[in-house]
Amino acid sequence: MRIWGKVFGFLLGFMAGRILGAIFGLWLGHKFDKGLGFDFNSFNNENENDRQKIYLQSTFSIMGNISKASGRVSEDEIAFAKGAMKRWGLNQQAMQEAQLAFSQGKQESFDLGQQLRQLKTACFGRHDLLQMFIEIQIQAAFADGELHPNERTILHKIARSLGISGKELDMLLDRIVAGEKFHQGGQAQSPQQAKAQLANAYKVLGVTANTEARDVKRAYRKLMAQHHPDKLVAKGLPPELMEDAKQKAQDIQAAYELVTAQK
Repeated sequence: MRIWGKVFGFLLGFMAGRILGAIFGLWLGHKFDKGLGFDFNSFNNENENDRQKIYLQSTFSIMGNISKASGRVSEDEIAFAKGAMKRWGLNQQAMQEAQLAFSQGKQESFDLGQQLRQLKTACFGRHDLLQMFIEIQIQAAFADGELHPNERTILHKIARSLGISGKELDMLLDRIVAGEKFHQGGQAQSPQQAKAQLANAYKVLGVTANTEARDVKRAYRKLMAQHHPDKLVAKGLPPELMEDAKQKAQDIQAAYELVTAQK
């Protein structure tokens, strides 16, 4: 059922002639919807598909750009990219496009600034989507176990372009590294492992052992709101990345439960 013509007609009519204008606008809008109506749902779906395609293309092209920043692309970085394609369940065509994008990102001619502007426009500047994007890039940069100075420089350039401050990026770097260790730590066995797991849990939440319980809860709620899978997909995150978002949310939840158990 098409309603947009009636909605716009009513609003424009009301602004032009109050009640009588609104009634007339509603009638015109009805005619528009019935006869000459534009399929807004189809339009929105096409736009959403384009946005998701740009997000994935940007993810792999910039991943490729970061991977060659240290001078050579390591086997671990290639494995991370391939693992992401498999984990996200890309079909054959999407996988070929992702591989092409990764290769393009490694080229000297790759325009990082242009790609970032295209990504930001596609995401309408939505901070949570852009933060999810840079979190993926941080994970890719750490795929070989270290962060090369040139990789850090590119990450800061990406962050600035996407409206993320240097301070916020540094906090993200700490959180992502701690999050990987926390996820891999699982159920700690020895007292030393338990201590390290708790320290990582604090970093995942962006708090310390001295943070008040109410502030820990506030930090947890903020992170969960930023990483809620359904909200991210609704805002334009490609559904292929849903599992990654779910895993991040689960790690945040587990970190919060571990920290609150100590309070």
